[in-house]
Amino acid sequence: MTTTRPTAPTAVKGLAAVVGFLVLVEFASGILQGYYTPIYPQIADHLAISEGDINWFEAAQLIVSALCIPLLARLGDLVGHKRVLLVSTAVTALGSWWLALAPTFSTFLVGWAIQGAYVVWLPLEIAIIHRRTRTSGRQELLTRRGAAILVGSLELAVIVGAVTSGLLVDSLDMNVLLAMPAIVVTAVFVVVLVGIEQAPGDDAGGSIDWAGLALVTVALGVLMGGLVWLRLDGPGSVRGWLTIVVAVAVFVAFWRFEQRHPEPIVDVRLLSGPAQWPVQVTAFLFGVPVLGGQIPLSTYAQADPAERGYGLGADPAFISTLIGLYVVTLAIGAFTLPLTTRLLGGVRRALVVACLLVGLGYLLWLPFHDETWQALVNMGIAGLGSGALVAALPAAAAAAAPPERTGIATGMTNGAKTVGGAIASAVFAIALTATGSLDATAEQVAPLGGYLTVWAVCAGAAFLAAAALMAAPAHAFSDRPGLGTTS
Repeated sequence: MTTTRPTAPTAVKGLAAVVGFLVLVEFASGILQGYYTPIYPQIADHLAISEGDINWFEAAQLIVSALCIPLLARLGDLVGHKRVLLVSTAVTALGSWWLALAPTFSTFLVGWAIQGAYVVWLPLEIAIIHRRTRTSGRQELLTRRGAAILVGSLELAVIVGAVTSGLLVDSLDMNVLLAMPAIVVTAVFVVVLVGIEQAPGDDAGGSIDWAGLALVTVALGVLMGGLVWLRLDGPGSVRGWLTIVVAVAVFVAFWRFEQRHPEPIVDVRLLSGPAQWPVQVTAFLFGVPVLGGQIPLSTYAQADPAERGYGLGADPAFISTLIGLYVVTLAIGAFTLPLTTRLLGGVRRALVVACLLVGLGYLLWLPFHDETWQALVNMGIAGLGSGALVAALPAAAAAAAPPERTGIATGMTNGAKTVGGAIASAVFAIALTATGSLDATAEQVAPLGGYLTVWAVCAGAAFLAAAALMAAPAHAFSDRPGLGTTS
Protein backbone atom coordinates (compact mmCIF):
# COMPACT_ATOMS: atom_id res chain seq x y z
CA MET A 1 0.00 0.00 0.00
CA THR A 2 1.34 3.38 -0.93
CA THR A 3 0.63 6.74 0.62
CA THR A 4 0.40 10.04 -1.19
CA ARG A 5 2.34 13.00 0.12
CA PRO A 6 0.15 16.09 0.49
CA THR A 7 0.51 18.62 -2.29
CA ALA A 8 1.88 22.07 -1.50
CA PRO A 9 -1.52 23.83 -1.68
CA THR A 10 -3.09 21.14 0.53
CA ALA A 11 -0.25 21.43 3.05
CA VAL A 12 -0.60 25.21 3.17
CA LYS A 13 -4.38 24.96 3.58
CA GLY A 14 -3.94 22.55 6.49
CA LEU A 15 -1.33 24.86 7.96
CA ALA A 16 -3.86 27.70 8.19
CA ALA A 17 -6.05 25.63 10.53
CA VAL A 18 -3.08 24.63 12.68
CA VAL A 19 -1.89 28.24 12.96
CA GLY A 20 -5.41 29.24 13.96
CA PHE A 21 -5.36 26.90 16.96
CA LEU A 22 -1.79 27.90 17.83
CA VAL A 23 -2.90 31.54 17.88
CA LEU A 24 -5.17 30.62 20.81
CA VAL A 25 -2.17 29.11 22.62
CA GLU A 26 -0.18 32.28 22.10
CA PHE A 27 -3.17 34.28 23.33
CA ALA A 28 -2.82 32.45 26.65
CA SER A 29 0.92 33.07 26.59
CA GLY A 30 0.28 36.78 26.09
CA ILE A 31 -2.15 36.83 29.00
CA LEU A 32 0.52 35.29 31.25
CA GLN A 33 3.15 37.79 30.07
CA GLY A 34 0.97 40.87 30.41
CA TYR A 35 -1.36 40.14 33.29
CA TYR A 36 1.06 40.36 36.20
CA THR A 37 3.18 43.33 35.09
CA PRO A 38 0.80 46.15 36.18
CA ILE A 39 0.24 44.54 39.60
CA TYR A 40 3.82 43.68 40.62
CA PRO A 41 3.83 46.31 43.39
CA GLN A 42 0.50 45.00 44.66
CA ILE A 43 1.84 41.44 44.63
CA ALA A 44 4.84 42.69 46.63
CA ASP A 45 2.47 44.24 49.18
CA HIS A 46 0.42 41.03 49.27
CA LEU A 47 3.55 39.00 50.09
CA ALA A 48 5.21 41.70 52.26
CA ILE A 49 8.42 41.91 50.18
CA SER A 50 10.39 44.80 48.68
CA GLU A 51 10.07 45.88 45.05
CA GLY A 52 13.67 44.88 44.36
CA ASP A 53 12.94 41.35 45.54
CA ILE A 54 10.17 40.96 42.95
CA ASN A 55 13.00 40.38 40.47
CA TRP A 56 13.77 37.08 42.23
CA PHE A 57 10.42 35.74 41.04
CA GLU A 58 11.45 36.42 37.47
CA ALA A 59 14.93 34.99 38.03
CA ALA A 60 13.53 31.77 39.54
CA GLN A 61 10.99 31.29 36.75
CA LEU A 62 13.54 31.98 34.05
CA ILE A 63 16.05 29.52 35.49
CA VAL A 64 13.44 26.76 35.68
CA SER A 65 12.34 27.69 32.16
CA ALA A 66 15.92 27.50 30.94
CA LEU A 67 16.16 23.96 32.32
CA CYS A 68 12.81 22.95 30.83
CA ILE A 69 13.55 24.23 27.34
CA PRO A 70 16.34 21.83 26.27
CA LEU A 71 14.53 18.86 27.81
CA LEU A 72 11.11 19.68 26.33
CA ALA A 73 12.53 20.80 22.97
CA ARG A 74 14.51 17.56 22.69
CA LEU A 75 11.43 15.57 23.69
CA GLY A 76 9.54 17.40 20.96
CA ASP A 77 11.99 16.11 18.37
CA LEU A 78 11.78 12.59 19.85
CA VAL A 79 8.10 12.00 20.63
CA GLY A 80 6.32 14.79 18.77
CA HIS A 81 5.95 18.52 19.25
CA LYS A 82 2.17 18.36 19.83
CA ARG A 83 2.54 15.89 22.72
CA VAL A 84 5.16 18.02 24.46
CA LEU A 85 3.10 21.17 23.89
CA LEU A 86 0.24 19.43 25.67
CA VAL A 87 2.42 18.43 28.64
CA SER A 88 3.93 21.91 29.01
CA THR A 89 0.45 23.46 28.92
CA ALA A 90 -0.68 21.15 31.73
CA VAL A 91 2.36 22.09 33.85
CA THR A 92 1.75 25.79 33.19
CA ALA A 93 -1.87 25.42 34.29
CA LEU A 94 -0.69 23.75 37.52
CA GLY A 95 1.71 26.62 38.25
CA SER A 96 -0.96 29.22 37.48
CA TRP A 97 -3.45 27.68 39.92
CA TRP A 98 -0.65 27.38 42.51
CA LEU A 99 -0.06 31.15 42.29
CA ALA A 100 -3.73 31.82 42.93
CA LEU A 101 -3.56 29.91 46.22
CA ALA A 102 0.00 30.69 47.40
CA PRO A 103 0.01 32.60 50.72
CA THR A 104 3.74 33.33 51.21
CA PHE A 105 6.86 34.48 49.39
CA SER A 106 8.34 30.96 49.22
CA THR A 107 5.17 29.23 48.04
CA PHE A 108 4.52 31.95 45.46
CA LEU A 109 8.11 31.55 44.25
CA VAL A 110 7.54 27.82 43.67
CA GLY A 111 4.33 28.42 41.73
CA TRP A 112 5.92 31.18 39.67
CA ALA A 113 8.81 28.88 38.76
CA ILE A 114 6.49 26.02 37.71
CA GLN A 115 4.44 28.36 35.57
CA GLY A 116 7.57 29.04 33.51
CA ALA A 117 6.93 25.89 31.43
CA TYR A 118 5.00 28.12 28.99
CA VAL A 119 8.30 29.50 27.69
CA VAL A 120 8.67 26.48 25.38
CA TRP A 121 5.29 27.05 23.68
CA LEU A 122 6.47 29.38 20.91
CA PRO A 123 9.51 27.27 19.88
CA LEU A 124 7.35 24.13 19.79
CA GLU A 125 4.71 25.94 17.75
CA ILE A 126 7.27 27.18 15.24
CA ALA A 127 8.72 23.66 15.03
CA ILE A 128 5.18 22.39 14.32
CA ILE A 129 4.77 24.94 11.53
CA HIS A 130 8.22 24.24 10.14
CA ARG A 131 7.53 20.49 10.05
CA ARG A 132 4.14 20.92 8.35
CA THR A 133 5.47 23.20 5.59
CA ARG A 134 8.24 20.89 4.39
CA THR A 135 6.24 19.90 1.25
CA SER A 136 5.20 23.46 0.42
CA GLY A 137 8.31 24.58 -1.41
CA ARG A 138 8.28 27.75 0.72
CA GLN A 139 9.15 26.32 4.11
CA GLU A 140 11.28 29.13 5.53
CA LEU A 141 9.02 31.89 4.18
CA LEU A 142 5.87 30.26 5.57
CA THR A 143 7.58 29.57 8.88
CA ARG A 144 8.52 33.24 9.25
CA ARG A 145 5.01 34.34 8.32
CA GLY A 146 3.49 31.88 10.79
CA ALA A 147 5.88 33.07 13.49
CA ALA A 148 4.92 36.68 12.81
CA ILE A 149 1.22 35.86 13.17
CA LEU A 150 1.80 33.96 16.42
CA VAL A 151 3.96 36.67 17.96
CA GLY A 152 1.61 39.41 16.83
CA SER A 153 -1.26 37.54 18.46
CA LEU A 154 0.80 37.08 21.61
CA GLU A 155 1.54 40.78 21.85
CA LEU A 156 -2.09 41.72 21.38
CA ALA A 157 -3.00 39.29 24.16
CA VAL A 158 -0.42 40.97 26.40
CA ILE A 159 -2.48 44.14 26.06
CA VAL A 160 -5.63 42.28 27.04
CA GLY A 161 -3.92 40.77 30.07
CA ALA A 162 -2.36 44.03 31.21
CA VAL A 163 -5.56 46.06 30.82
CA THR A 164 -7.63 43.39 32.58
CA SER A 165 -5.44 43.13 35.67
CA GLY A 166 -5.01 46.89 35.91
CA LEU A 167 -8.77 47.42 35.88
CA LEU A 168 -9.56 44.60 38.32
CA VAL A 169 -6.78 45.01 40.89
CA ASP A 170 -8.73 47.44 43.07
CA SER A 171 -12.00 45.52 42.97
CA LEU A 172 -11.01 41.86 43.42
CA ASP A 173 -9.36 39.92 46.19
CA MET A 174 -5.75 39.11 45.22
CA ASN A 175 -6.36 35.34 45.18
CA VAL A 176 -9.33 35.75 42.84
CA LEU A 177 -7.36 38.19 40.68
CA LEU A 178 -4.52 35.68 40.34
CA ALA A 179 -6.94 32.88 39.38
CA MET A 180 -7.89 34.55 36.07
CA PRO A 181 -4.77 33.46 34.10
CA ALA A 182 -5.16 29.92 35.48
CA ILE A 183 -8.64 29.70 33.94
CA VAL A 184 -7.32 30.81 30.55
CA VAL A 185 -4.43 28.31 30.52
CA THR A 186 -6.74 25.48 31.55
CA ALA A 187 -9.00 26.28 28.59
CA VAL A 188 -6.02 26.30 26.23
CA PHE A 189 -5.05 22.81 27.40
CA VAL A 190 -8.35 21.62 25.92
CA VAL A 191 -7.63 23.54 22.69
CA VAL A 192 -4.26 21.79 22.25
CA LEU A 193 -5.73 18.40 23.11
CA VAL A 194 -8.63 18.64 20.64
CA GLY A 195 -7.52 21.03 17.93
CA ILE A 196 -3.94 20.13 16.98
CA GLU A 197 -3.10 16.80 15.35
CA GLN A 198 0.19 14.96 15.68
CA ALA A 199 2.11 15.38 12.43
CA PRO A 200 3.12 12.21 10.55
CA GLY A 201 6.75 11.37 11.19
CA ASP A 202 6.84 13.75 14.16
CA ASP A 203 8.44 11.16 16.44
CA ALA A 204 12.01 10.53 15.32
CA GLY A 205 13.03 8.36 18.27
CA GLY A 206 16.24 8.54 20.28
CA SER A 207 17.18 9.08 23.91
CA ILE A 208 17.49 11.82 26.52
CA ASP A 209 20.91 12.93 27.77
CA TRP A 210 20.11 12.91 31.48
CA ALA A 211 23.76 13.40 32.50
CA GLY A 212 23.99 16.55 30.39
CA LEU A 213 20.74 17.83 31.87
CA ALA A 214 22.11 17.22 35.37
CA LEU A 215 25.32 19.11 34.57
CA VAL A 216 23.54 22.17 33.18
CA THR A 217 21.15 22.10 36.15
CA VAL A 218 24.10 22.18 38.56
CA ALA A 219 25.79 24.94 36.56
CA LEU A 220 22.72 27.18 36.53
CA GLY A 221 21.98 26.44 40.19
CA VAL A 222 25.50 27.33 41.29
CA LEU A 223 25.42 30.48 39.16
CA MET A 224 22.19 31.66 40.77
CA GLY A 225 23.64 30.78 44.18
CA GLY A 226 26.56 33.10 43.50
CA LEU A 227 24.19 35.89 42.48
CA VAL A 228 22.18 35.36 45.68
CA TRP A 229 25.37 35.74 47.74
CA LEU A 230 26.07 39.00 45.90
CA ARG A 231 22.53 40.09 46.72
CA LEU A 232 23.01 39.28 50.41
CA ASP A 233 26.58 40.53 50.88
CA GLY A 234 26.84 43.22 48.22
CA PRO A 235 28.98 43.41 45.04
CA GLY A 236 32.19 42.90 47.04
CA SER A 237 31.20 39.42 48.25
CA VAL A 238 34.18 37.07 47.90
CA ARG A 239 32.05 33.93 48.31
CA GLY A 240 29.63 35.26 45.70
CA TRP A 241 32.33 35.73 43.06
CA LEU A 242 34.02 32.43 43.92
CA THR A 243 30.70 30.65 43.48
CA ILE A 244 30.26 32.27 40.07
CA VAL A 245 33.75 31.08 39.07
CA VAL A 246 32.76 27.54 40.08
CA ALA A 247 29.61 27.88 37.95
CA VAL A 248 31.70 28.88 34.92
CA ALA A 249 33.91 25.80 35.46
CA VAL A 250 30.83 23.56 35.54
CA PHE A 251 29.54 25.17 32.35
CA VAL A 252 32.89 24.38 30.66
CA ALA A 253 32.65 20.76 31.81
CA PHE A 254 29.07 20.60 30.53
CA TRP A 255 30.09 21.98 27.13
CA ARG A 256 32.91 19.44 26.74
CA PHE A 257 30.65 16.58 27.83
CA GLU A 258 27.99 17.57 25.30
CA GLN A 259 30.54 17.73 22.49
CA ARG A 260 31.34 14.03 23.05
CA HIS A 261 27.78 12.82 23.61
CA PRO A 262 26.07 11.17 20.59
CA GLU A 263 22.63 12.62 21.49
CA PRO A 264 23.26 15.66 23.72
CA ILE A 265 20.49 17.42 25.61
CA VAL A 266 21.93 20.64 24.12
CA ASP A 267 23.47 20.08 20.70
CA VAL A 268 26.50 22.30 21.21
CA ARG A 269 27.99 21.18 17.90
CA LEU A 270 24.92 22.50 16.10
CA LEU A 271 24.66 25.65 18.22
CA SER A 272 28.34 26.51 17.80
CA GLY A 273 28.12 26.30 13.99
CA PRO A 274 28.72 29.53 12.06
CA ALA A 275 25.05 29.82 11.08
CA GLN A 276 23.67 29.12 14.57
CA TRP A 277 25.84 30.75 17.20
CA PRO A 278 25.13 34.37 16.14
CA VAL A 279 21.38 33.65 16.43
CA GLN A 280 21.77 32.01 19.85
CA VAL A 281 24.06 34.75 21.20
CA THR A 282 21.59 37.34 19.96
CA ALA A 283 18.79 35.50 21.76
CA PHE A 284 20.84 35.42 24.99
CA LEU A 285 21.58 39.15 24.84
CA PHE A 286 18.01 39.98 23.80
CA GLY A 287 16.79 38.24 26.96
CA VAL A 288 18.45 40.94 29.07
CA PRO A 289 16.07 43.78 28.07
CA VAL A 290 12.97 41.85 27.00
CA LEU A 291 12.83 39.61 30.10
CA GLY A 292 15.13 41.12 32.71
CA GLY A 293 13.96 44.67 32.13
CA GLN A 294 10.21 44.12 32.56
CA ILE A 295 9.83 44.31 36.33
CA PRO A 296 12.12 47.35 36.79
CA LEU A 297 10.08 49.24 34.22
CA SER A 298 6.84 48.46 36.07
CA THR A 299 8.17 49.42 39.49
CA TYR A 300 9.82 52.60 38.16
CA ALA A 301 6.63 53.73 36.42
CA GLN A 302 4.62 53.33 39.65
CA ALA A 303 7.21 55.07 41.85
CA ASP A 304 5.92 58.36 43.31
CA PRO A 305 8.24 61.23 42.28
CA ALA A 306 7.03 63.33 45.24
CA GLU A 307 8.39 60.72 47.66
CA ARG A 308 11.47 59.44 45.83
CA GLY A 309 12.48 62.20 43.46
CA TYR A 310 12.01 59.90 40.46
CA GLY A 311 9.29 57.83 38.81
CA LEU A 312 6.11 58.50 36.85
CA GLY A 313 3.63 58.12 39.69
CA ALA A 314 1.35 55.90 37.62
CA ASP A 315 -1.40 53.75 39.14
CA PRO A 316 -1.99 50.13 37.98
CA ALA A 317 -4.77 51.12 35.56
CA PHE A 318 -2.54 53.66 33.84
CA ILE A 319 0.36 51.17 33.82
CA SER A 320 -1.94 48.88 31.85
CA THR A 321 -2.40 51.67 29.32
CA LEU A 322 1.35 52.21 29.07
CA ILE A 323 1.92 48.51 28.59
CA GLY A 324 -0.83 48.38 26.00
CA LEU A 325 0.74 51.14 23.93
CA TYR A 326 4.16 49.49 24.24
CA VAL A 327 2.83 46.10 23.20
CA VAL A 328 1.10 47.61 20.17
CA THR A 329 4.57 48.51 18.91
CA LEU A 330 5.74 44.93 19.58
CA ALA A 331 2.81 43.62 17.54
CA ILE A 332 3.62 46.05 14.74
CA GLY A 333 7.24 44.88 14.78
CA ALA A 334 6.13 41.23 14.58
CA PHE A 335 3.36 41.63 11.97
CA THR A 336 5.54 43.76 9.68
CA LEU A 337 8.55 41.44 9.85
CA PRO A 338 8.01 39.99 6.34
CA LEU A 339 7.70 43.53 4.94
CA THR A 340 10.76 44.91 6.74
CA THR A 341 12.77 41.84 5.73
CA ARG A 342 11.95 42.52 2.09
CA LEU A 343 12.56 46.28 2.33
CA LEU A 344 15.90 45.88 4.10
CA GLY A 345 17.12 43.22 1.71
CA GLY A 346 17.29 40.18 3.96
CA VAL A 347 16.62 38.60 7.33
CA ARG A 348 19.97 39.47 8.86
CA ARG A 349 19.66 43.17 8.09
CA ALA A 350 16.16 43.19 9.55
CA LEU A 351 17.45 41.53 12.73
CA VAL A 352 20.36 43.95 13.06
CA VAL A 353 18.05 46.95 12.69
CA ALA A 354 15.71 45.42 15.27
CA CYS A 355 18.58 45.07 17.77
CA LEU A 356 19.64 48.66 17.17
CA LEU A 357 16.08 49.86 17.83
CA VAL A 358 15.97 47.97 21.14
CA GLY A 359 19.33 49.44 22.16
CA LEU A 360 18.30 52.96 21.20
CA GLY A 361 15.01 52.69 23.09
CA TYR A 362 16.72 51.71 26.35
CA LEU A 363 19.58 54.16 25.84
CA LEU A 364 17.06 57.01 25.68
CA TRP A 365 15.91 56.11 29.21
CA LEU A 366 19.18 57.44 30.61
CA PRO A 367 18.54 61.14 29.82
CA PHE A 368 14.75 60.97 29.32
CA HIS A 369 12.89 59.32 32.20
CA ASP A 370 10.96 62.09 33.95
CA GLU A 371 7.80 62.36 31.83
CA THR A 372 5.20 59.87 30.67
CA TRP A 373 5.57 60.86 27.03
CA GLN A 374 9.30 60.17 27.26
CA ALA A 375 8.59 56.67 28.57
CA LEU A 376 6.16 56.07 25.71
CA VAL A 377 8.68 57.16 23.07
CA ASN A 378 11.49 55.11 24.61
CA MET A 379 9.46 51.92 24.89
CA GLY A 380 7.80 52.44 21.52
CA ILE A 381 11.20 52.43 19.82
CA ALA A 382 12.36 49.41 21.80
CA GLY A 383 9.03 47.66 21.17
CA LEU A 384 9.32 47.80 17.38
CA GLY A 385 12.66 46.04 17.54
CA SER A 386 11.59 43.58 20.22
CA GLY A 387 8.52 42.41 18.30
CA ALA A 388 10.60 41.68 15.22
CA LEU A 389 13.21 39.77 17.23
CA VAL A 390 10.69 37.63 19.11
CA ALA A 391 9.18 36.56 15.77
CA ALA A 392 12.36 36.21 13.75
CA LEU A 393 14.86 34.48 16.04
CA PRO A 394 13.19 31.04 16.30
CA ALA A 395 12.47 31.02 12.56
CA ALA A 396 16.08 31.99 11.82
CA ALA A 397 17.32 29.16 14.03
CA ALA A 398 15.01 26.67 12.29
CA ALA A 399 16.28 27.79 8.89
CA ALA A 400 19.87 27.09 9.97
CA ALA A 401 19.17 23.64 11.45
CA PRO A 402 18.74 20.13 9.98
CA PRO A 403 15.08 18.99 9.76
CA GLU A 404 15.43 16.55 12.66
CA ARG A 405 16.87 19.28 14.91
CA THR A 406 14.37 22.10 14.38
CA GLY A 407 12.82 21.56 17.82
CA ILE A 408 16.07 21.93 19.73
CA ALA A 409 17.28 24.80 17.50
CA THR A 410 14.12 26.87 17.95
CA GLY A 411 13.86 25.86 21.59
CA MET A 412 17.36 27.02 22.36
CA THR A 413 16.63 30.52 21.08
CA ASN A 414 14.11 30.74 23.91
CA GLY A 415 16.51 28.86 26.21
CA ALA A 416 19.33 31.31 25.51
CA LYS A 417 16.93 34.25 25.86
CA THR A 418 15.65 32.84 29.13
CA VAL A 419 19.12 32.34 30.61
CA GLY A 420 20.03 35.89 29.62
CA GLY A 421 16.86 37.18 31.24
CA ALA A 422 17.40 35.11 34.39
CA ILE A 423 20.93 36.39 34.90
CA ALA A 424 19.78 39.94 34.17
CA SER A 425 16.89 39.65 36.64
CA ALA A 426 19.24 38.55 39.40
CA VAL A 427 21.75 41.29 38.57
CA PHE A 428 18.98 43.89 38.42
CA ALA A 429 17.67 42.71 41.79
CA ILE A 430 21.13 43.50 43.17
CA ALA A 431 21.25 46.87 41.38
CA LEU A 432 17.84 47.86 42.74
CA THR A 433 18.67 46.96 46.33
CA ALA A 434 19.27 49.97 48.51
CA THR A 435 20.85 48.10 51.42
CA GLY A 436 22.44 44.88 50.14
CA SER A 437 20.39 42.94 52.69
CA LEU A 438 17.20 40.89 52.83
CA ASP A 439 16.44 42.26 56.29
CA ALA A 440 12.70 43.01 56.36
CA THR A 441 13.31 46.11 58.43
CA ALA A 442 15.81 47.59 55.97
CA GLU A 443 15.02 50.37 53.53
CA GLN A 444 13.03 48.93 50.62
CA VAL A 445 13.15 51.83 48.17
CA ALA A 446 15.37 51.22 45.14
CA PRO A 447 17.88 53.96 44.24
CA LEU A 448 17.62 55.88 40.96
CA GLY A 449 21.17 54.81 40.16
CA GLY A 450 19.96 51.21 40.13
CA TYR A 451 17.41 51.98 37.44
CA LEU A 452 20.01 53.84 35.38
CA THR A 453 22.22 50.75 35.61
CA VAL A 454 19.36 48.55 34.42
CA TRP A 455 18.70 50.69 31.36
CA ALA A 456 22.40 50.98 30.48
CA VAL A 457 22.86 47.20 30.65
CA CYS A 458 19.76 46.61 28.52
CA ALA A 459 20.98 49.03 25.86
CA GLY A 460 24.49 47.57 25.84
CA ALA A 461 23.18 44.02 25.47
CA ALA A 462 21.07 44.99 22.45
CA PHE A 463 23.98 46.70 20.70
CA LEU A 464 26.20 43.65 21.34
CA ALA A 465 23.47 41.47 19.82
CA ALA A 466 23.59 43.55 16.63
CA ALA A 467 27.36 43.02 16.48
CA ALA A 468 26.91 39.25 16.94
CA LEU A 469 24.51 39.06 13.99
CA MET A 470 27.03 40.79 11.76
CA ALA A 471 29.36 37.82 12.35
CA ALA A 472 26.89 35.36 10.78
CA PRO A 473 27.72 34.08 7.28
CA ALA A 474 25.77 35.61 4.42
CA HIS A 475 23.86 32.37 3.70
CA ALA A 476 22.78 31.78 7.32
CA PHE A 477 19.23 33.09 6.86
CA SER A 478 18.69 32.02 3.28
CA ASP A 479 15.32 30.67 2.15
CA ARG A 480 16.99 28.27 -0.26
CA PRO A 481 16.92 24.70 1.06
CA GLY A 482 20.09 23.44 2.59
CA LEU A 483 22.03 26.67 2.62
CA GLY A 484 21.24 27.39 6.21
CA THR A 485 21.93 23.87 7.45
CA THR A 486 25.01 23.14 9.43
CA SER A 487 26.58 19.77 9.47
